[in-house]
Amino acid sequence: MSISESDSIPLSPQQADTLKTLREQLFAEGILHEGSSIGTDDTTLLRFLRARRFNLNETKMMMTKCQHWRQTVSGIGIDELNHRMDPFDYPGRGEVFKSWSMYFHKTDKKGRPVNVQSFSGLNLPELYKHVTPEKLVEFVIVNADALPREVLPAASRAAGRHIWQSLVIVDLKGFGLSQFWQVKSLVQLSFQISQDYYPETMGQLAIINAPSSFTFIWSIVKPWLSKETVEKVDILATDYKEVLLQIVDADNLPAILGGNCTCSSAGGCDLSSAGPWMDERLAKRTTTMGEVLSVGPSEFSTPTKTPSEGTSSTGTHIEGNVEPVNAIHEKVVHDDSTTEAVTAT
Repeated sequence: MSISESDSIPLSPQQADTLKTLREQLFAEGILHEGSSIGTDDTTLLRFLRARRFNLNETKMMMTKCQHWRQTVSGIGIDELNHRMDPFDYPGRGEVFKSWSMYFHKTDKKGRPVNVQSFSGLNLPELYKHVTPEKLVEFVIVNADALPREVLPAASRAAGRHIWQSLVIVDLKGFGLSQFWQVKSLVQLSFQISQDYYPETMGQLAIINAPSSFTFIWSIVKPWLSKETVEKVDILATDYKEVLLQIVDADNLPAILGGNCTCSSAGGCDLSSAGPWMDERLAKRTTTMGEVLSVGPSEFSTPTKTPSEGTSSTGTHIEGNVEPVNAIHEKVVHDDSTTEAVTAT
């Protein structure tokens, strides 16, 4: 089934004209170019237009600032950052997840990617013994950029229609004021990045296991959010399973959140990154491996690496002797079963 953008994003004649004018002006003024990694498709432009209520000048200003950020973030720009760091497989990911799990896991009943953020083990002083604060921010950024860059397109192809937003589940089990003060500035930065540079990519936010102190925490967090974002938030305490299962099929929801999925053969749902995006990666690897085998060993050679160099299982450069996640067996989970693509070492 072909993907029909108009089926999921109906526009009034005036909105369609604004979209057309925006595209023309963005290209004429050099804000966008063919192949810009921010995206030049209607879905991307509409996200920014909706965030600014179809105000043409405000949308152009927002996209201009976004493009500047994408070109300068971390001193290297978002494209180079993505080249160096795979959001699904980067050095230190295991340590980060002990403190703050941030991962995509399958899709909900609407076909939207499920993005789980768990703060149950938050301990930034301990995490910073293994990962610098600057690297942690970069992890947050590549995770955010993966959504429109890879995750949403894959979900759209799997659903056969445009999927342009995600379901975010934030688990605050064991989270209290002491943890909040640790992560306050980072959470504020995360919301700012999401709203300013990836607008309208969150369709719904479910906060579960909200602690008794959350009323105070929310009074601080709420002013950081736009009115439109606040309207998408559902705050739940510990009685959340029935609500989540109305949104996500049990087989797609991690068991830790009340579903049936465990991804046990991939080290757990958090590390599996299961979903259409990983299915597509596996398919590409399988195709590439088949092409290599059909050529034969005499047609290619493997470069020699020094002991101080390495490459992650998805091609990310690794400094020093850090062992990448899934360095020996790259695992992709689908319907809670694991297919392994063995990597030569």
